Amino acid sequence: MTQAISIFDTTLRDGTQGEGISLSADDKLKIAQKLDELGVHYIEGGNPGSNSKDIEFFQRVQKLGLNAKITAFGSTRRKNSLAEQDTSLIRIAESGVQAATLVGKSWDFHVHTALGTTLEENLSMIYDSIAFLKQRGLEAIFDSEHFFDGFKNNPDYALAVLKRAQEAGADWLVMCDTNGGTMPGEISEIVRRVRSEISAPLGIHTHNDCELAVANTLAAVQAGATQVQGTINGYGERCGNANLCSILPSLELKLGYSAVGPEKLRMLTSTARYISEIANVSMPVGQPYVGNAAFAHKGGIHVSAILKDSKTYEHIEPELIGNKQRILVSELAGQSNVISKAQELGLDVNSNNENTKAIMERIKDLEHQGYQFEAADASLELLLRDAFGGLEEVFAVESFKILLEKTSHGMVTEAIVKLRVGSETVYTAAEGNGPVNALDNALRKALLPFYPRINDIHLADYKVRVLDEKDATAAKVRVLIESSDFSSSWNTVGVSGNVIEASWEALLDSIRYALLGMDRMESGGSDDVIRLRSGVVNH
Repeated sequence: MTQAISIFDTTLRDGTQGEGISLSADDKLKIAQKLDELGVHYIEGGNPGSNSKDIEFFQRVQKLGLNAKITAFGSTRRKNSLAEQDTSLIRIAESGVQAATLVGKSWDFHVHTALGTTLEENLSMIYDSIAFLKQRGLEAIFDSEHFFDGFKNNPDYALAVLKRAQEAGADWLVMCDTNGGTMPGEISEIVRRVRSEISAPLGIHTHNDCELAVANTLAAVQAGATQVQGTINGYGERCGNANLCSILPSLELKLGYSAVGPEKLRMLTSTARYISEIANVSMPVGQPYVGNAAFAHKGGIHVSAILKDSKTYEHIEPELIGNKQRILVSELAGQSNVISKAQELGLDVNSNNENTKAIMERIKDLEHQGYQFEAADASLELLLRDAFGGLEEVFAVESFKILLEKTSHGMVTEAIVKLRVGSETVYTAAEGNGPVNALDNALRKALLPFYPRINDIHLADYKVRVLDEKDATAAKVRVLIESSDFSSSWNTVGVSGNVIEASWEALLDSIRYALLGMDRMESGGSDDVIRLRSGVVNH
């Protein structure tokens, strides 16, 4: 029988302790719903008494009817006090949650230094606090903080901590590598020792300070832990927590455990990218399993091989976790890359096609100028469709003009654009916060009467890179723009010695790419053209 592993997500609590991550109550509720759809078993929402956002979250989450157990977080009672009078414990009990996680010290060094109390009083704090929660009908999860450091320093006391929590009725005993400095071999050896002396179910909670959080988690599971605590995308304090986006597929596809199941696992990539958008943190392009480049192939030899059998350069089928294979086209790529990419778009192309040779030379020339198509799939798709006759002109730019004025109230930027849409000429102006924003506003204003759904599109990211610093202010720049409509995102590129022209080029590609898809969908176009919108990998 397949061993079941309980998944405990702490993105909304431990994840928010990561630098640059701040979630509103609405954000946390959206993420909780997404995590529930993914099939995690526990969702730790925060501390009901720590701040107004967490208080609001616990009040509102009960109305969502989630399948996952919403879990509150807190500490054991204060030293030399009563659990029944501890404000934090009372708030947890009154928060309406089904389960609660209490953190307590298991490293004797921390008991003396951080808590400033005796080893026996710390054991009493743990026992009393867990017993308090059990008396009120809550599932109690005990997070044994700094457990592995504590075990290496004083194994008898670390085990005594777990045993006291077990005596109090704890449903789960979770061993924490709080400083993230333990090696996988140590984790495995210690968990096996604990498993031989503790009867309660064990969990594992690791941090990534040595970039071993995932490896340590898997080692603990193989040694007997049956609950895994972690965060989506590995968000967390310092170097982050164990990344559930790597742990889940590794458990199910590599080690044969049951966590969320194969159907839910197919939602992993979209979940990771959705939460990345809500948290406003860009995902690393090379993030394992769910990253945009996780199944991307650039070298001609690699591409030639995967066209014959994807197993030659892919360790799993990307569709199993909701990702997709990508063929990158660049100056380093061979004909196989171009042919594969074009065929993916439904274009009729083969190695003997003169257009194939011509577009290869065109791509190499453009990348020599500074373009980078492996980071701009949408611009590449437009380029290929234009080369192979699959691109229709949605609008044409006749001219644009930018006016800058310094006033007593600050800098005012106005953009004026003249477009041709079908047989109509459109001339419009708009102000913006800088020239690129003004151009974006003017372009949208001109196209909105023809394409009302353009309001769904927003600029998600904007990057400028100087290509040759020795030319100083006269240097060429590359502009990469990421655009999104909240269900998908796409990237475009522009290059010029003028940053406005480069930005304008990337902006036009972004809008053209989106509008071509809208035009086909609204006129009942074919599936291969509709893919202009739906086929781009989310970021």
